Amino acid sequence: MRAILVGLGIAFGIWVALVLALVVAGRRTAARELATLLPHLVVLFRGLARDARVSRGSKFLLALAVIWFVSPIDLIPEFIPVAGPLDDAIVAALVLRRVLRRTDRSVLVEHWRGEPETLETILRLAGK
Repeated sequence: MRAILVGLGIAFGIWVALVLALVVAGRRTAARELATLLPHLVVLFRGLARDARVSRGSKFLLALAVIWFVSPIDLIPEFIPVAGPLDDAIVAALVLRRVLRRTDRSVLVEHWRGEPETLETILRLAGK
């Protein structure tokens, strides 16, 4: 449990540093979007998991990702700085990419609560 908290603390520190760097650089809109990205993704995935239009395979991947994140067993132990949380980030990125590619754009837009431009950027990065 301690290793998970350390990993989350490191990730949170990096996230705060990036948001502050954007604010200092005068990019307040980008800082606000980065600050709210994670909550928007949580809302998106919660909505997708409950939506009947989303395939069972995508819902299975979302459930698998949640199990992966809460599982105490990792490919790389969390106490290893930077590399420890990296396996979780890779799983999150792969699940995100796969679910976004398999889900209709209108369903994604319906569940997205952030700026439309941010969703478009995420979809472009996912190859959709």
